[in-house]
Amino acid sequence: MPNQLINETSPYLLQHADNPVEWYPWGEEALELAREQNKPIFLSIGYAACHWCHVMAHESFEDDDTATLMNAHFVNIKVDREERPDLDNIYMQAVQAMTGSGGWPMTLFLTPDGQPFYGGTYFPPEPRYGMPGFRQLLVSVADAWKNRGDELLQNAEKVTEHIQQSTSAAAEGQMITPQVLSSAISNLASGFDREWGGFGQAPKFPQPMVIEFLLRDYLRSGDVNTLEMAEVTLQKMASGGIYDQVGGGFARYSTDERWLVPHFEKMLYDNAQLARVYLHAWQITGNPLYRRITEETLEYVLREMTHVEGGFYSSQDADSEGVEGKFYVWSAREIQQALGENALLFMAVYDVSEGGNWEGHNILQRVAEPDDVADQFGLTLNEAQAKIEAARQKMYQVRTQRVWPGLDDKVLTAWNGLMLAAFAEAGRVLGRQDYVDAATRNAEFLYNTMRTDNGRLLRTWKDGSEPKYNAYLEDYAYLAEGLLALYQTTFEVRWFEWARELVDLMLTHFRDEDNGGFFDTSDDHEALLQRPKDLQDNAVPSGNAMAVHALLKLSLYTGKGKYWDMAEGTASNMASQVARYPSGFGEWLNVSNFMLSEPVEIAMIGDLDQLVPLLEVVRDGYRPNQVVAAGPETDDEVIPLLAHRSQIDGMGTAYVCRRFVCQKPVTNAQYLMDQLT
Repeated sequence: MPNQLINETSPYLLQHADNPVEWYPWGEEALELAREQNKPIFLSIGYAACHWCHVMAHESFEDDDTATLMNAHFVNIKVDREERPDLDNIYMQAVQAMTGSGGWPMTLFLTPDGQPFYGGTYFPPEPRYGMPGFRQLLVSVADAWKNRGDELLQNAEKVTEHIQQSTSAAAEGQMITPQVLSSAISNLASGFDREWGGFGQAPKFPQPMVIEFLLRDYLRSGDVNTLEMAEVTLQKMASGGIYDQVGGGFARYSTDERWLVPHFEKMLYDNAQLARVYLHAWQITGNPLYRRITEETLEYVLREMTHVEGGFYSSQDADSEGVEGKFYVWSAREIQQALGENALLFMAVYDVSEGGNWEGHNILQRVAEPDDVADQFGLTLNEAQAKIEAARQKMYQVRTQRVWPGLDDKVLTAWNGLMLAAFAEAGRVLGRQDYVDAATRNAEFLYNTMRTDNGRLLRTWKDGSEPKYNAYLEDYAYLAEGLLALYQTTFEVRWFEWARELVDLMLTHFRDEDNGGFFDTSDDHEALLQRPKDLQDNAVPSGNAMAVHALLKLSLYTGKGKYWDMAEGTASNMASQVARYPSGFGEWLNVSNFMLSEPVEIAMIGDLDQLVPLLEVVRDGYRPNQVVAAGPETDDEVIPLLAHRSQIDGMGTAYVCRRFVCQKPVTNAQYLMDQLT
């Protein structure tokens, strides 16, 4: 059979459409073929921005001799982990069980009915790094299947049993208490790098959910040491090479402890979460650095990661012209030619030297600020700032003439929900109507494209093709969060109504009635080895944690205790893990903080023009544990928090409530501030 990937929409799968390997997408055709021919399945899982996925493809999947072996002995299936997180979750558990670690590219061998019996990650074409060569591995597995098939089937059954048991046991619930948060802070502090920020050793990941928790816990406790951990990390990342000093936006992670050398791929979900964290840090501290990083990151997304209809793309590659990071690094000569007399100033600010700071090249990192170099170059502070910014813009224009990294231009509902929230909140906080417009356009795109007639969501879309795949728990939960953020920015009822619809669908189709919480897949999803239920936060929040967050907020908006009870029960099952392993449960920590904070419900009655002075109060500073509804007097129960409340003397009126007990309504901004503080 020829390669079957040519009709797929995933850029990752299309990267392999010309391979001599007879690839199939995951589906009944491939699975049935394996059963009919009694061939093992070779399963390869990766994603478009994955550097080592590209390496293995070039070394092995583009090689005719290797393809001949694969085609003769296996049914070969290629999966984009971003389109099918269910398969990625299940088979990553298998790889971790078999090897003790995991990553991408993920390489597995399955029985014809999909049970894994051997796996790993990257395999070189020839034996090296203490690993077998890939061709050698293919021959060994094919021989074992032919001559020791019963043994492989037994191994597969054991691995499958392990996977199925991993989500079957009910957790022991315990109360969420302040001690849970205090224990988490202590554990984070023990691993904190006080010189360079971040947690643990290299490689270092940004961990936006953990930083968000530190900011929220500072607001709860007033502990300046907690704020320091967040600020040192944010400042070091913002000045390092992990941040694109020319074009804005963050790379996936840093390979070193100083945040200098990134793995250059850029992911939508990282930039969505980090934009919000920097925004919140600016609200708390007023440090203009944080606002600059927020705006530069969002402007990067608008410029390079946004479809004309409003959807946000998934990622940009680390590689261009087959070389990792080539698009982003510079020689001193290139900068001198581009900037002329301003080159020395730019080089002093961004650590550029003739010898370079990485493999003979320069990764730009901000080692000086305008006030550090103004006197050295005979400039006023304003002149230095203007010249540095003009030079940065010039370098961006020069860089646009290079060969760009590959773009994964598929649109994923979940990741769009994260970015929707970032634009909606930033637009509200910074007074940026262009951000509000981007958020609204994105929400309208998702409603028109990813929502089916019965309200169910689809997972993925690419221009020129129809959306496809049943959506997952994270698609519903992340989008509900984004819609609630947009509602609190525009107060358009349609966004609240859609968020509530999504949460109710989540309860209907994803809830684990036996053990609490939610499955990652719906009750009408394709039957797999198990029904996955991932509770740990990874690079993106756990779908369960985000679902709980949405339930808590909807409980406050609607007065429905069932939402709160479901959320509290789910969160309580996580309390012990959250306290002991905080870096893996950052979003759960934020959920716990919300529950313990005595969250505030604010109903604002009147025309929006009348409410401006009161809205300025509720939007002053960072208030993560409040929900706000605004609109005219109504008996309508669409948003119960607003229903049956009246204006006082025809003036804009605010009702402040805590746990469904409301204070005296006020029309004066100072009185409102007093109630909130």
